[in-house]
Amino acid sequence: PELPVRMGVHSGPVSAVTDLNDRTNAAGIGINVAQRVMDCGDSGHILLSKRVAEDLQQYGRWRPFLHDLGEVEMKHGVRVHVFNLYADGAGNPDLPEKLRQLKLTQRAGPTPASARPGDAEQEYFSDGISEDIITDLSKVSALHVVSRNTAFTFKGKPMDVRQIAAQLNISHVLEGSVRKAGGRVRITAQLIDGSNDSHVWAERYDRDLNDIFALQDEMSHAIVDALKVKLLPEEKRAIEKHGTENVDAYNIYLMARQARATGFEGDNRRSEVIVRLCRRATEIDPNYADAWALMALVEMLLHSTIARDSDGGLAAAERALSLNPELAEAHAVKARILSEEERHDEASKEIAIALSLDPESHEVNKCAAVLRFRQQQLEEAIRYFEKAVALEEMDFASAGLLITCYTALGDRAATKRAAQIALSRAEKVLAQDPNNGSAMGHGSDALAVLGQGERAKEWMERALLIDPENLAMRYNFACALANHLKDRDAALEMLGPAFEKIGAGLINHSKIDPDLDPLRDDPRFKAMLAAAETRLGLSS
Repeated sequence: PELPVRMGVHSGPVSAVTDLNDRTNAAGIGINVAQRVMDCGDSGHILLSKRVAEDLQQYGRWRPFLHDLGEVEMKHGVRVHVFNLYADGAGNPDLPEKLRQLKLTQRAGPTPASARPGDAEQEYFSDGISEDIITDLSKVSALHVVSRNTAFTFKGKPMDVRQIAAQLNISHVLEGSVRKAGGRVRITAQLIDGSNDSHVWAERYDRDLNDIFALQDEMSHAIVDALKVKLLPEEKRAIEKHGTENVDAYNIYLMARQARATGFEGDNRRSEVIVRLCRRATEIDPNYADAWALMALVEMLLHSTIARDSDGGLAAAERALSLNPELAEAHAVKARILSEEERHDEASKEIAIALSLDPESHEVNKCAAVLRFRQQQLEEAIRYFEKAVALEEMDFASAGLLITCYTALGDRAATKRAAQIALSRAEKVLAQDPNNGSAMGHGSDALAVLGQGERAKEWMERALLIDPENLAMRYNFACALANHLKDRDAALEMLGPAFEKIGAGLINHSKIDPDLDPLRDDPRFKAMLAAAETRLGLSS
């Protein structure tokens, strides 16, 4: 006879206890949570807590078998976030009967507000408004809001509300549009029940642009009220807290943020544009912490890529933190800057603060990944790169660095998967921005991994004609040539002009980059590296 079983898995603290009969047992919050997770299941279910599922999501072979069931409210108001693990012949794919009966926390799925097609100005503004509304709603503990990354996968696509609701396991979908003209802004929004496609709430706002912050607050409160969830006082304060009250500064910051989202690393001209935009935003509002933090990030990347007389963004990061000590991105950027200066202990402390403040931030996870990579902790780096890739669908660079990590660890299957992701994302970016050197750099590496060497070289030739001064792109081409195409001479020829100009950050990175290991014993590489260190005043 078969014994029907169910499983609940959680990772947490346990301790040995002795009962009155001198029998040893295990107890603790870890077991309590595992019990609650198991209680959600029926026969055959293998249910995981969110903590365990997130650990498994770092590994490609597990990801297809993890299915998010959402947050479940059980007795005494206790909430657990549950994932169902199943595959052919293992687990139970059915929704547990107890979850059908228990009260699921409201799950909302905002989709990006539409803008006038082909209007770049409308697009950056509508994307910015959408992202801020997602952020505000995410602050409400009684709501489960899908991530920005998930929401933006539906951008520009026909809306089938029931299909989206079923696909994302959400109860409601929020859609709308944004139009900005002169000093006016018009926003339409509607909240739709995903089960029957009926409208729960709809509104059209036609306001002065100077009222945009009050309008965002009003919309967030209206959505919360329509969903009939409780807004705690501290959540209300968090929603109503804005980085700036100056519309002009906000508008310019949105331009900079949009440029950052499209992938620019290594493109010094685009980086300089972002710095100028952030600087202008901080001139208008010197207390705009978010703009200071973004400026710090891009200044750090510029300083790393090309030798320049600056502090690498440290002053801007510290200014951001002086204005808002709880700004996770500012702590993360400061960690990156300290890491560039080889101050790894201080950097580790800063990134720990950033992760505690906002563990779901794409920028924070990407910074954490780069930090661990620089400390040669590749398995930890993979953990954060994987999460960064999951959080931001346009992030081809993190996928590209996953190629490096998995190759160094000898995981061929994971290397190939990372290459497929990097190539797919690079191609999407290049379809919109054909001159994006960073995308071509990581994309060519992915092509080389996938056995498309000739196409990789074609990308390199085209990119060098378009943007010959993109030093980070040259560096990535050299990595592909050295490690995947096995062409040492071509790699050194590609690297030479870059090593004559790149900054200390990228030179230090090259010392520990596994992609360049095939070159380390070559006297030409040693001479290049020594010359760069002398130029920058670095120790060998």
